Amino acid sequence: MTGRSHRFGLSPRFEKISEVQHKGIRAGRISREVLPYLLSLPALLVCIGILIPFGTAIWYSLQRYRLSQPWNRGMNWGENYLNFLSEPDFWNTLQVSLVYAGLTVVLELLLGLGIALLLRRRTRLNNFISVILLMPLMTAPVLAALMFKLMTNPNFGILSYFMQLAGFEDFRWGSDPSTALFTVILVDIWVYTPFMMILLLAGLRSLPPQPFEAAALDGVPRWQQFWRITLPMLMPYVLTASLFRLLDSIQQFDIIYALTQGGPGDTLMVFQVEAYLNFFQSTNIGRSAALLIILWAITFVLSNMFVKNWLRLRERARGEI
Repeated sequence: MTGRSHRFGLSPRFEKISEVQHKGIRAGRISREVLPYLLSLPALLVCIGILIPFGTAIWYSLQRYRLSQPWNRGMNWGENYLNFLSEPDFWNTLQVSLVYAGLTVVLELLLGLGIALLLRRRTRLNNFISVILLMPLMTAPVLAALMFKLMTNPNFGILSYFMQLAGFEDFRWGSDPSTALFTVILVDIWVYTPFMMILLLAGLRSLPPQPFEAAALDGVPRWQQFWRITLPMLMPYVLTASLFRLLDSIQQFDIIYALTQGGPGDTLMVFQVEAYLNFFQSTNIGRSAALLIILWAITFVLSNMFVKNWLRLRERARGEI
């Protein structure tokens, strides 16, 4: 090394510095190659943490497994799923879950959009009101359900008192099959409408002002501006908010269980409550797991439908279709 450095007129000190720099470049290149794997490691760990219980649920759903009869455990290879086809209770659970999810999403979307339109202008008052309206979203759904349970008490509940003033004597709220769905939807709307409102408000405030200014100069009425400009441009935000709420409401458990525990009877027996009761009361692990896998399949199909429509709207906005 010393002879070669003298041959090219380089000092040994310069050669040593060059070697150190070369090693630093190699180390930096290796670190850049390893960095993507290090960054993706948390996502991989989360994925493994999700796949393990998911695979366990699939395995249990293919078994005849009751905690009260551990000696009778064995594989039934999909018998749990086949039994659902002939059980009226399952079809009632499917119907109640879809009706509950559809009504809550539609009503919360309409209310959230209306509130967002009222608060569209950036003023101090509107900003203050939007913050105040977020307060129910910060309340745990179970606590909100228990609050409404107290307010609908027939003896001292304030909501029952107002219903009596309105002429509805002995309004039974969640204890009657005809009003139980209305009661839980009312609680769900109170808790989750702010979520829809804040997403749609963010979408409204991010829309470009040029189309609205041009429409105002042409004398286009406000209602036509809404249907022809605002709503089409806002549709990706509407789909995003609806998807989040649909996936959450079809898996609703805390509000319904805290208020009625799926009753009266099986009036509000949604998937999560049915699976919970099968697991902890009937100790039927196989049936409970099969119900949750069917719920996952429904949410998977619905989310794919929403995502495809969202991508189609994005391509249309870019002029690709």
